[in-house]
Amino acid sequence: MKQTIIRKAELNELPKLLEFEQAIIEYERPFEEKMITEKFNYYDLAELIKRDDAEVLVAVFNDQIIGAGYAKIKQSLHFLEDKQHAFLGFMYVSPEHRGKGVNRLVIDELIVWSKNKGMREVCLTVYAENTSAIRAYEKIGFSKNIIEMRMGLD
Repeated sequence: MKQTIIRKAELNELPKLLEFEQAIIEYERPFEEKMITEKFNYYDLAELIKRDDAEVLVAVFNDQIIGAGYAKIKQSLHFLEDKQHAFLGFMYVSPEHRGKGVNRLVIDELIVWSKNKGMREVCLTVYAENTSAIRAYEKIGFSKNIIEMRMGLD
């Protein structure tokens, strides 16, 4: 039986990673009423792949990239004990591979990378209405921390 392999992303894999990014944007579009309709990117994936303070990983099954995610070291709020933390983003698994633990494998490896960088905490953001993602992250061990609220003024 073949296993899913988690490894560092390579620059030549950008076309596939950019496909994943657009799939994330389209999935999240219903959660964000103010999202622009033009094509855009959430991330500078090439830059993230090159950086020492970030790690972009891919999940590979049968020589095909089926998932991805990144961790990036960010400055924490000035009043917190830890001055930096790892921030997770770009979490994506191809629809036909969802529910098989691929996202957890990616997150587990990003946590190892974060610990190796001296981080004691990892954070991520998720839309409040994205209940399936929230359940998945809670199952891994994440807990809700701050709820961001907003009000339109038009």
